[in-house]
Amino acid sequence: MTKRIVVTGTDTGIGKTVFSAGLAGLLDGFYWKPVQSGLNEETDSEVVARLSGLPDGRVLPEVYRLTMPLSPHRSAEIDGVAIEADDLSFPVLPTPLVIEGAGGLMVPLNRQTRFIDIFEQWRLPVILCARTALGTINHTLLSIEALRARSIPLIGIAFIGEEVADTQRTIVEFGCVPQLGRLPHLGPLTGETLRDAMISGFDLAMIAGGD
Repeated sequence: MTKRIVVTGTDTGIGKTVFSAGLAGLLDGFYWKPVQSGLNEETDSEVVARLSGLPDGRVLPEVYRLTMPLSPHRSAEIDGVAIEADDLSFPVLPTPLVIEGAGGLMVPLNRQTRFIDIFEQWRLPVILCARTALGTINHTLLSIEALRARSIPLIGIAFIGEEVADTQRTIVEFGCVPQLGRLPHLGPLTGETLRDAMISGFDLAMIAGGD
């Protein structure tokens, strides 16, 4: 089984935190978001703790907690914090670990380093979360090319939103990438509805099949 999985997205606000919560719960693992930007509302780690069903202690603390809901590099500058790439070494745990990035691959952590640079160092398998809405083909195919240019292993695409069959097929065919499943917008969004949607919508064997 894959012990460590990075969850990233084609953009911000696409639902990758909800997907990460569902995935960490299904794997009965740990969750870690190393950099959190924005503290005025419920943080991503708090969302995962609420929705995943994981026991206490399975949502690991962030390395950097930044005040403003901005790109980490800018939020850190406002807070007077220097994000150091060397501080972002992933923990080694006895059960699966889901690691969530912030925004997309090219989001800067500081003026020299982007998330994709960290992912390239880690060499961990990645799940790319993508919208099904208009514009996703361009964003998703560019993200796939960026990962492959760095030889970062890509498990597949997790689509989020209502089914748009041709769009999903187009991305899978042009990107030569597996479709792992699709997470619809859930109402109400609870731990129970999320778990049911993950079980019915995703092939866990595809996700957890490699190391």
